[in-house]
Amino acid sequence: MGSQILAPAAVLVLWSVIMVFWMAGTRLPAMAKSGADLKSAPPGGRGVDLEGVLPPSVNWKAHNFTHLVEQPTLFYAVVAILALANAGEGLNVQLAWGYTGLRILHSLWQSLVNTIPVRFTLFLLSTLCLTVLAINAVRVTLAI
Repeated sequence: MGSQILAPAAVLVLWSVIMVFWMAGTRLPAMAKSGADLKSAPPGGRGVDLEGVLPPSVNWKAHNFTHLVEQPTLFYAVVAILALANAGEGLNVQLAWGYTGLRILHSLWQSLVNTIPVRFTLFLLSTLCLTVLAINAVRVTLAI
């Protein structure tokens, strides 16, 4: 089985967990400073309710975590398909590492600077990696 491709997926999972801790580590102190209290939050409250309450730079980490559980779910599926099809080596591994690296750079940029042109470029480049991986997954599963 082409299990080399699983490593970049595992790294991206770990990075997503790191983002959870970074998000909590910035949000909880900012909530305390703003006077927002989890105990007095209304039932059904969500993180999005903190928009306009916390500084934008604090919310950027939460926005990025949301992004890490959106498009990367497709990446994990493609990686699993390629690994199971014994096509998780060579160019596919390089593309997977490219995707992972670009998503980590996207996270750092969005969490620290958050200017749209650079963030969009990183997103676009990672999406191109994912697109080629998806095409390769279709090719190996349909034996094209």
